[in-house]
Amino acid sequence: MNTSYALTTDLYQITMAQGYWDADRGGEEACFTMYFRDYPFKGGFAVACGTAQLAELIEGYRFEERDIAYLRTLEAPGGGPLFSEGFLSYLADLRLTCDVDAVREGTIVFPHEPIVRVTGPIMQCQLLETALLNCVNFQTLIATKAARVCRAADGRPVAEFGLRRAQGIGGLWASRAAVVGGCASTSNVDAGRLFDIPVSGTHAHSWVMSFPDELTAFREYARIFPRNCVLLVDSYDVEQGIRNAITVGLEMRERGERLAGIRIDSGDLAWLAKMARRMLDEAGLSDCGIVLSNDLDEHTIKSILDEGAPVSSWGVGTKLATAYDQPTLGGVYKLSAVREPGHDAWTRRLKISESAAKLTMPGVLDVRRYYHANGKIAGDMVFDVTCEVDPREVIVDPVDDLRQKKLAGLRFETLLRPLARAGQVVLEPEDRSAMQARSRAQAGLATLDESQLRMLNPHTYPVGLEYGLHERRRELVAELRGIV
Repeated sequence: MNTSYALTTDLYQITMAQGYWDADRGGEEACFTMYFRDYPFKGGFAVACGTAQLAELIEGYRFEERDIAYLRTLEAPGGGPLFSEGFLSYLADLRLTCDVDAVREGTIVFPHEPIVRVTGPIMQCQLLETALLNCVNFQTLIATKAARVCRAADGRPVAEFGLRRAQGIGGLWASRAAVVGGCASTSNVDAGRLFDIPVSGTHAHSWVMSFPDELTAFREYARIFPRNCVLLVDSYDVEQGIRNAITVGLEMRERGERLAGIRIDSGDLAWLAKMARRMLDEAGLSDCGIVLSNDLDEHTIKSILDEGAPVSSWGVGTKLATAYDQPTLGGVYKLSAVREPGHDAWTRRLKISESAAKLTMPGVLDVRRYYHANGKIAGDMVFDVTCEVDPREVIVDPVDDLRQKKLAGLRFETLLRPLARAGQVVLEPEDRSAMQARSRAQAGLATLDESQLRMLNPHTYPVGLEYGLHERRRELVAELRGIV
């Protein structure tokens, strides 16, 4: 999309950048780790998404002339320019040299484990923080919501059409993330063009209302779009709307065409779907599908199916594209190690908090995912790539060190993959593809136990610190708190 993201940031990122530059620390190397602390939607998993946009961010990262001109206008609260001319000149010539590693889009991820790792000059790592979190937090949230909705749909296709209710331009990336999470299509035409994802849609109530009567509206639509004819039957009276759709469907059959479906967008959807199926079948239109929409989410869809409603597919908008019941993932981006230029050894850093859940993890971190012999995942180990893994391969819960699990002897893979090296994106084409990420998410969900997939009170998947990392963190906490 060729968008400059340099000013997609919080002001304090740029003031800190000037601080590093002015203190001659801009070249000091740092490692930052992005992760989230709690399961979204009170579920048992999340679907990673947003790294394709992160790659775009890195490729287009420049402080353009208009950006520098704007920063020059900012004044310090105490008077005078906020940024020095020397620093602004530096920004004008800045090109990223960071290394970025991330899980592949569609990967199933869990709290307290790295999703993205950024290493490089500390000033550059800092400048990337806000935009990186904006990309990954939001899209991971939407992809996860989509996965929950599609799981509730039990194999029936779900179309995302929440653009009109989405938060501005975020709706574009929401449409892509919804497909990554499992949706079969989106109504968002621009998303279809940009991301090569399927688009779908037929007509709205206004089409019906613009004609003298409903039957005429249906006949005209069928005439114009005989290969894409789904009729919206609830503009006036659903039962009469179904009768009119049946009339048109039978007329289409006589012409060698087919009424693909009817859509119901209001009322008692389960009851109306059953009535519609009965009427269609009695008329001989058993191949005509029933599409339901109207403020649906995973809980409503499950309830409708539990009542035995014969639904062919779903249209889900507002509550998917806006992550209606949870506005943010809450992912964080924390400094975990630093080193002097030209040195090999990293110095670990962590943030201490009164809350155990907010205690960060020190080191240059990655994740090992272990698998049982049957292909189900057994547990995830967060480890420091600069240290040997303890041969016992024991993981320790990051918020409760009495909870431990041994993973030795199981097959594993490492989750973080190169996204950029020295500021140059190295993603393969398949790692930018929304449809490939969708397949990856479906395969990943299949590795979870049913207890981790249930909507209410899912079983917690084991994620823990490698035993040596746990020990080093404990020692560092004791040192920082002055505990002998």
